[in-house]
Amino acid sequence: MIDRRAFLLSSSGAAAGSFLVAGLADRSALDEAQTSASGLVTGIPKPLRHSDIPGFLSAAQIAPHFTAHYGGALTAFKGVEAEYDAMAAGGTPIDTQRFERLRQLQSSRGNSVILHELYFDGLSPSATAPSAELRGAIARRFGSVDRWGVDFLASARAAAGWAMLVIHPVNGRLYNVVSDEHAQGPMWFAAPLVVIDTYEHAYYIDYQNRKSAYVDKFLEFVDWAEAERRYARAMRA
Repeated sequence: MIDRRAFLLSSSGAAAGSFLVAGLADRSALDEAQTSASGLVTGIPKPLRHSDIPGFLSAAQIAPHFTAHYGGALTAFKGVEAEYDAMAAGGTPIDTQRFERLRQLQSSRGNSVILHELYFDGLSPSATAPSAELRGAIARRFGSVDRWGVDFLASARAAAGWAMLVIHPVNGRLYNVVSDEHAQGPMWFAAPLVVIDTYEHAYYIDYQNRKSAYVDKFLEFVDWAEAERRYARAMRA
């Protein structure tokens, strides 16, 4: 008997790698608290850890981002799941065009939910620093944390949607990757460690069209303890 949460993940394609984070086929690599609180499981938005990030993002900026964009993605994903359920239960012929569109929406909106959760959970209102283990891993790959930061910020400035530091379980290497649409750009099975949303809705209230000003501040507000937890989970996979 498969439990509801495992069924949700497998039926949504996550266990097979359709979703960015859950490309880790071994779910033991994900903390129970991490998966059980996700909107993909509960059907409701995961609570914000911080309603504002002083010096970086105001409550006026975070609130609509969280409600309209994260919450909107979750609402759309639930609608797709409900339509799939109705199709399966009804036994009616499949509308091929609609089915194809639902598949696209499933990946795009499902990834949007996950990426927003990673983004919001990865912010800290106070400066933190990487642990010695994660700092060493970054330095081995990029030369130093500072050199990684230069590369990451350049990736974020170039990204129309998302930039992230990921670890790939196939070769154990770290990468900075860019995704300009929620369902495009990720490396299959890669586990995101640090995630920045670079869509205009993430910064426009506070920064207007000054994207670089938003990006340049981001690394001062990374929750490195959260990044370390993600790194540890990926290393256990």
